[in-house]
Amino acid sequence: MSDFARRLGTGGAFPTKLHCTPHRKRQRQKHAHGFTVVELLIVIAILLTIASMAIPNLLAAINMARVARAVSEIHTLEDAITDYLVINGQFPDTLADVGYGGYLDPWGNPYEYLNHATMKGNGKARKDRFLVPLNSDYDLYSVGKDGLSVSPITAKASQDDIIRASDGSYDGLASQF
Repeated sequence: MSDFARRLGTGGAFPTKLHCTPHRKRQRQKHAHGFTVVELLIVIAILLTIASMAIPNLLAAINMARVARAVSEIHTLEDAITDYLVINGQFPDTLADVGYGGYLDPWGNPYEYLNHATMKGNGKARKDRFLVPLNSDYDLYSVGKDGLSVSPITAKASQDDIIRASDGSYDGLASQF
């Protein structure tokens, strides 16, 4: 007699169909298949906990990517302004003069530019904490996430600005300058 047949208790012959007693069928029907409300609530609580930890990190990463993009775009604008200077012997009065008049930063705001020689452009003269101008040639910056900016970069409204400072030696967040 095979081991399998012995376990089934069929006396050595393989059954053609397994017999289920009516009692066993009723037992199976009593146990509903699916999840209880408590199990579902536990799973939802776990998912919400994971989401509460992941979402702030995701938002911070998205903001850092936007800052990096703005810095890169400021480099591009600086190159275009330098090309204009080489060709025309002077800085442009607006970003439109170099083909970037309607160019928007990652937050949907136009880039700000001010030519110091003519004081023309759509921006303001930027200053450090001692109210000394950041640049001697021109100012170029993004007003950042909040869309607000004032002349001194130490003001709260200017902390998230992406600026060009020290005549192009620094491009980045005003709060880190």
